[in-house]
Amino acid sequence: MIFENLISAILQVMLFSIIPFIWWFCTAKKKQSFLTWLGLRKPIIENKRRYAMFFVLSIVVLLVPNSALVYFYIDSSLLAPNQFAGLGFAAVIPALLYAVIQTALSEELLFRGFLLKRLANSFGFHAGNIVQSIVFGSVHGAMLWSVLPVHIILLVVGCTGLAGYVMGWMNERLAGGSIVASWMIHAIGNLLAAGFFMFLF
Repeated sequence: MIFENLISAILQVMLFSIIPFIWWFCTAKKKQSFLTWLGLRKPIIENKRRYAMFFVLSIVVLLVPNSALVYFYIDSSLLAPNQFAGLGFAAVIPALLYAVIQTALSEELLFRGFLLKRLANSFGFHAGNIVQSIVFGSVHGAMLWSVLPVHIILLVVGCTGLAGYVMGWMNERLAGGSIVASWMIHAIGNLLAAGFFMFLF
């Protein structure tokens, strides 16, 4: 299970990096390294207390609406963390690979590292953050399109879009443009979801 999860995580990061890499190669290769261009660098935090407070609030915004959505409207067997249901400590390493690399890193590279930064450069931060959050939410809604009614899909888009907006705001307004902030928030949310399935299902 560990080997399969490792391969899957690496492949997803590579897949989600193809378009950003091509864009960087054609437009910014001579200006800065690929990872710096995406914001995968140490955060620049001016007010650590404020940053810590909003970091925790961001996790709450990520988890509470999405957990309520799952509890009331979505069959948990449809969700990716269901692969760890009932496995307990045997799934710790696969869950870490899934939560930290496969989903959090790959999605942050694409949505907050690539899409938000390119949109913000062209249209300003607020417009860019709104658009990337709508795209982020829509992708998550599209994954459940065939199994959920439209009104629930719209709730999925809204809840995940809100999380995407908050994570984009954290990166650009409190972490000096580093996507490490949203990567950690996203990873913690995914780890908590995976842990719930590992030990409570």
